[in-house]
Amino acid sequence: MRDGVMSVGEGTRIFPDVEACIDCGGCVVACKRTWDVPRDEQRISIATMLEGQEAAAGLNASNTEALDQGESPGETSIPMQCYHCENAPCVSVCPTDSLMKSDSEFVEVQDDLCVGCQYCLSACPFGAPQFPDDDDGAASVVGSGGKMDKCTMCEERQDVGKGPACAEECSTDAILVGTPAEIADELDRRDSGSFFNQQSMEIVFGEDAGEFS
Repeated sequence: MRDGVMSVGEGTRIFPDVEACIDCGGCVVACKRTWDVPRDEQRISIATMLEGQEAAAGLNASNTEALDQGESPGETSIPMQCYHCENAPCVSVCPTDSLMKSDSEFVEVQDDLCVGCQYCLSACPFGAPQFPDDDDGAASVVGSGGKMDKCTMCEERQDVGKGPACAEECSTDAILVGTPAEIADELDRRDSGSFFNQQSMEIVFGEDAGEFS
C-alpha cells in the first residue's frame, strides 16, 4: 500500500494533506477507472483556491502555517470527496433515511430510498453529494433530482485489505487513510496541518478532532 494508507477497514477515515497535493488529477482518474464513473461525473475532484497567487513571504510551501499566522496561503489544491464524517450533516438532514452510517462507520447511500431532494447537497460543507441525473427545478418542488451518488471510500477494496483507489494511486500521498490518530500523527510527521477550520474538523472527526490540536 502507499505510504498515505496506514490502515484500512472499520474505523478508518480519509483526509487530505493539502501541502502534498499537486493537482495532478491522478486520484480522479483512479476513481473513474476503478468504478467505471462516466466522464462527465466524478466522486472526487480537486478544488483550487487562490489560483496563481503566491503565499506570504516565506510561506509558499506552508499553506496551513500561513493560515495559522493569519496570512494568505497562496494557491492551494484540496482533494474534495466524501470524508465519511463522524457528525455527517447529510445523514442528519436526509428525510428518507437514505443516508446512514454503516457499522464500519462509512456513510452509505441506500439508492432505493433516495428521492433526489438534494437536502444532503445543501448540508454537506464539502460538496460530496452528486446528482448525475438532476433537474434542479423539479427537485426543488417534487424531489426528482435523480439518485445521489458520492465517494464510497472504496469500502469493497478495504474489505479485502486494499486502500481506496484514489489514495493508492496518489503520486504524492496527499490522500491519507487510517484512524484519526494515525492521520494526525502522519500530518505531524510531515509538519503539515489540517487546513480545515475547527468546525469542519469537528464535523469530520467528532470528538477525535482533538487529535489534531
